[in-house]
Amino acid sequence: MDVLLDVGNFTTPRILRQSSQEDVIVFSAIAGQTLNELGREDAAVGDEAFAGAWEKWSRAWVAELNGSHGPAAQSVLDSLPLRSPEWEATKMCRRVDDWLRHNENAPEFSPQRDALRAAAEHVAVNLLRTAPDPLVWAHGDLYDRQIIVSDGDIPPGLLDFDSTARHEAARDLAGLDVRLELHLRNNRMTPERYLTAHTQVLATAEELRVSPDRFDAYSDAVWLRLALSPLPGRFSLAIGVLAERAEKVLRQ
Repeated sequence: MDVLLDVGNFTTPRILRQSSQEDVIVFSAIAGQTLNELGREDAAVGDEAFAGAWEKWSRAWVAELNGSHGPAAQSVLDSLPLRSPEWEATKMCRRVDDWLRHNENAPEFSPQRDALRAAAEHVAVNLLRTAPDPLVWAHGDLYDRQIIVSDGDIPPGLLDFDSTARHEAARDLAGLDVRLELHLRNNRMTPERYLTAHTQVLATAEELRVSPDRFDAYSDAVWLRLALSPLPGRFSLAIGVLAERAEKVLRQ
């Protein structure tokens, strides 16, 4: 990532110390607050500063994905795992199958199993029914806890590159947007703050020429992954959102 993000659009942690014997890696700190912290209701930051933080991320993200790569960075990019829509659909279906097998002997889960099968089929079809956007560098696990913004001209910080790959730009942006909606639905973000951040994500997608169909397909896929979470209430919330989204498409 030092090579790939060398242009300076983002600040990334440096490895200060690593020990194979202790299985420990120590990273440098990045100054500032995460976008998640800035979006909380009790955050001591005004609406203007909050909007500015999201705009700062957006400019950096667009610059990174639209930028040209030198030979070294291109070599790194070419070496990253390739995540096609087929790969995404296959991985999703495997996770759904694991959930179904785990709960196959529980009669009380019969309605959930039926709802999950229907949702998985819908998501898989949407991922594969339209032509994919071009593949770009993808963070792979982008959400507001991974982005750090500080005052001044310091580039925003970016954390956690375990899942980095070549993917459609829609995947990162849809994942970020779904997490924002999850905050809203769980009353961890005000509607006003949600609208500010959501609008910025959509504007970023438009500037990167992300197809709306691809954005929606990956949004559905993220909600389906959230449905498989063991956290209390997550299944019913995510399946309900997918049903709302499917009904909205039918009405259009």
